[in-house]
Amino acid sequence: MPSLDLGGLDTSRYFSRELLARAHRYGNGARLLWLGSTLATLAALGVLVWRLPRSAPSIGLGRVSSAIVIGMVMVATLWLVRLPFAIARLWWSHHYGLGPFDPVAWLSGQWALLTSQAVFALATIALAVALAVRFPRGWWLPGGAVFVALASLLAFVSGWLGATGSHELRSAALRRDAARIMAAEHVNAPVRVIKVSDWTDEPNAFTAGFGPSTHVVLWNTLLDGRFSRGEVDVVMAHELGHARSKHILKGVGWYALFVFPAAFLVAFVTGRRGGLRDPANLPLAVLVLTVFGLVATPLQNAVSRRYEAEADWRALVATRDPAAARALFVQFVPTTLDEPDPPAWDYIFLENHPTIAQRLAMVRAFSSSRASRGGP
Repeated sequence: MPSLDLGGLDTSRYFSRELLARAHRYGNGARLLWLGSTLATLAALGVLVWRLPRSAPSIGLGRVSSAIVIGMVMVATLWLVRLPFAIARLWWSHHYGLGPFDPVAWLSGQWALLTSQAVFALATIALAVALAVRFPRGWWLPGGAVFVALASLLAFVSGWLGATGSHELRSAALRRDAARIMAAEHVNAPVRVIKVSDWTDEPNAFTAGFGPSTHVVLWNTLLDGRFSRGEVDVVMAHELGHARSKHILKGVGWYALFVFPAAFLVAFVTGRRGGLRDPANLPLAVLVLTVFGLVATPLQNAVSRRYEAEADWRALVATRDPAAARALFVQFVPTTLDEPDPPAWDYIFLENHPTIAQRLAMVRAFSSSRASRGGP
């Protein structure tokens, strides 16, 4: 696979000036909403750091029980603070013709994910405080190991959770294609379809789980007639390429590399105020983790882009249809309004996939390599 440093692509050869300008305006709004949501989250955590410690002693429960109550307050507060921005993003997408404006349908579609994230957050909080009570100074070492175990469990279970409400491919031709691609990728993962058209028209797909829980899930918007069979094959091959390369498990490995220094940082900062064994310090711990996450985002995105590029290359090898891949990536711009070549700071902080320009350049590199080998 070539590196992501693929330059020399003239995007005007593929997209009109009007479409590029429209994608840029949409991207500016999306970036502004991300910035607003991030600042609102930091501000809300600042208020929680200031107010919750005063209320914690009045709860009158044990340390772990108090931590769960405070954790519930934090989860609910952060969800409510971010909700207006999520609904605004939904409206912004609707304003640009990318789907209906139906917050109720969107919330319904997000419910399983939101529930699993809330349960994971509360379990993490309870375990962290319990470990801090048992090991006041060095809790972050066993804590890091426990958090990795929890993340592994969540990643495994998400294979089934992510497929909740989905159905099998109804097209016999696509089922045959999926079987052929699975054979080429040497993986066996069910390919399912989930309905998202109640709240978006954007196309997407994802791979969830690992081992026996692995599922590939296509959004039904990929199958509404805008994409050819060959283009859908490229999407399936891309997602099956993730399974072949074990990217979910590798993601857990990267999480492990980040979680230990993050836990140490939390222990160090909260240690000046009594440590995490005091549930009143939980808002400060979450604030530290949020800032740490923002600082680590560029590296995390760089790793993600590398894995996505690897899946793109595997899709090209499995389908041997660069024309379909090129058409798919070109079609992504009018159907998602992704900027083919976004601003540098956007690329660093917000893009966890290669840009459309990079993906088209990869198709060009793949076609060139086939031509040099005398391939068909």
